[in-house]
Amino acid sequence: MWAKLDQPGAVFYDITWTGYCGEQIPSDMQRVFEIVRDARKRASSFVVERVRKNEEVAGYEVDDVARGYIRDHGYGDYFIHRTGHSIGTDIHGTGANMDNLESHDDRRIIPGTCFSIEPGVYLPHFGVRSEVNVFCGTDSARVTGEEQEHLVHI
Repeated sequence: MWAKLDQPGAVFYDITWTGYCGEQIPSDMQRVFEIVRDARKRASSFVVERVRKNEEVAGYEVDDVARGYIRDHGYGDYFIHRTGHSIGTDIHGTGANMDNLESHDDRRIIPGTCFSIEPGVYLPHFGVRSEVNVFCGTDSARVTGEEQEHLVHI
């Protein structure tokens, strides 16, 4: 889901939550959700920590954190897109993308920018994506909005 205020200069908010409609969440879906969620958390924590230490962060490094975690849990072949993209007044902004798959984005994340972290695993019978937005300030970075911790059971 993405949206922004209907006013000049408004910045987009772009999130994805995952749910399951049925009696009981299948164990394989629960496991994949937890892997994707944890990859997202590791990637956002990586950015927060690096910015806190005043260390530069390049887009590909963020992708490597999320992609490596998913790969290490056996689903690397099913993570088929970049980890995230720049966000601004356009849904896909012109800043650094969290990408070491489609391209090797070595641009650094600069203060005053926003971007998504949205790892996903797409299997033949179901897919899971978990997306948050991260705002990077001069000496801190933070996830904006609520983070999905559990599959939404419908």
